[in-house]
Amino acid sequence: MTALARTMSNPLRRAEVLTAYLFLSPTLIGFVVFIVGPVIAAVVLSTYNWNMINPAEPAGLNNYKQLLSDPRLGSIYLTTFKIAVSTVLLKLFLGLIIAVLLDTKIHNWLRTFFRLSFFFPFVVSATAVALIWSFLLNKDLGMVNWFLGLVGIQRIPWLNSSTWSPLAIIITDVWKDLGFYVVVFVGGLQTISGDLYEAAEVDGSNRFQRFLYITLPLLTPTILFLSVIGLINAVQIFAQPWVLTMGGPGDATRTVVMYIFEQGFRFFNMGYASTVALSLFVVLFGLTILQFAFSRRWVFYQ
Repeated sequence: MTALARTMSNPLRRAEVLTAYLFLSPTLIGFVVFIVGPVIAAVVLSTYNWNMINPAEPAGLNNYKQLLSDPRLGSIYLTTFKIAVSTVLLKLFLGLIIAVLLDTKIHNWLRTFFRLSFFFPFVVSATAVALIWSFLLNKDLGMVNWFLGLVGIQRIPWLNSSTWSPLAIIITDVWKDLGFYVVVFVGGLQTISGDLYEAAEVDGSNRFQRFLYITLPLLTPTILFLSVIGLINAVQIFAQPWVLTMGGPGDATRTVVMYIFEQGFRFFNMGYASTVALSLFVVLFGLTILQFAFSRRWVFYQ
């Protein structure tokens, strides 16, 4: 008799198993409906031409051929990864620095105040954050240019220049998500035993050496976690470039998700939009595997 059969033959164990599945069912149903279902639908749609009005027509591999020959998609992917990598690196760097400062000996109420202050933008919707920054970065009326004018710097076309627009997207995205990185880093710092710092201090190490040889190595699991989920989220950025620049000027701030949205709901080319979405899924899956593969060389566990 197998272990499962023995378990199900016991009325008490059977009730426990059924209760467990009952509690898991909302998550399982949500996963099937909102994850597995759309992926299967995208795979099927990628083999059709469908404009959501007329019946779908079989397209075979034509959408995949178009994907490989699309002259815009390569530059859009490059723009997306430039923005994504920049935002993730800045969030990791600034989040770690702020978390270390907050972990110093300051009053608890002051530490709580700063944590909430940094975390508040994270709970605000991305669209609201983008609207706020669209006013702040306005060339003529924005507060950012007003402050720059006080120190003699000319007005910068943050939202209308192919040079400055990506930077505006990066600033907005970093400001929104930085608080999450700070909170996670603070949690990681609190898991490090104080005995290690005391032993290092007795050995004569200074604060920078303790950070370099104790704090940073023991935070590498936290850095891996934030880098993986951060890159996945950053590559799928949509609201900030859509609200701030509409992907312009040209394709300077157009991301892959924006391109998918435009192909599907502006040009009503759902088959090709599904194909691009699948390519993004494959790219993100590959990047995640690479991150975990290389993590064996630099991630240290206590």
